[in-house]
Amino acid sequence: MSGPSKGISKAEVGLKWDPSPLGEPDHDLDLIAATFRAADPTGKPAYLVHFDSRSPDGTITLNRDSRTGQGFGYDEVMVFELDRLAPEYGRVVIGVTIQQRAGRKTFGDVPGTLVRFAEGYDELARDDFSAVAGCTAATVGEFVRVEAGDWSLRFGLRGYEDADPRVYASLIGRDTA
Repeated sequence: MSGPSKGISKAEVGLKWDPSPLGEPDHDLDLIAATFRAADPTGKPAYLVHFDSRSPDGTITLNRDSRTGQGFGYDEVMVFELDRLAPEYGRVVIGVTIQQRAGRKTFGDVPGTLVRFAEGYDELARDDFSAVAGCTAATVGEFVRVEAGDWSLRFGLRGYEDADPRVYASLIGRDTA
């Protein structure tokens, strides 16, 4: 028996990667979320969440921020309380960037990469970045508000070959996933 879909209410995006070898510069990957108004879903983001920050209304929070990839489980975790997000917002785009402090690094240079979308214990999607191995940043998915105000996930990687975190922040969400 199946009932009507309620959409996604609270989701978590986890990012993990292996630390760099001893003596090498650290691999530093970052989750970034951009929230867009329903009236302008591909325009300028209303706000960005990244690097130990949270959304102005507290509905999107970066709970864990790693600069090395060391530790157990997911190195970075962002929580999305979509059911609390104001009706004026219709799209939240999630991306991953690699800090380029020690020279150009791509996803192919960082072993053990994985991004995972989950709602509670249910895994919604996951990917290892192999499809964008030559890129320095990638959009990994987006939450979109659909009929009756419910949220759904559009998962898919779109890579950017030469976008450091600052450049990627200016590009995020300008195209559709």
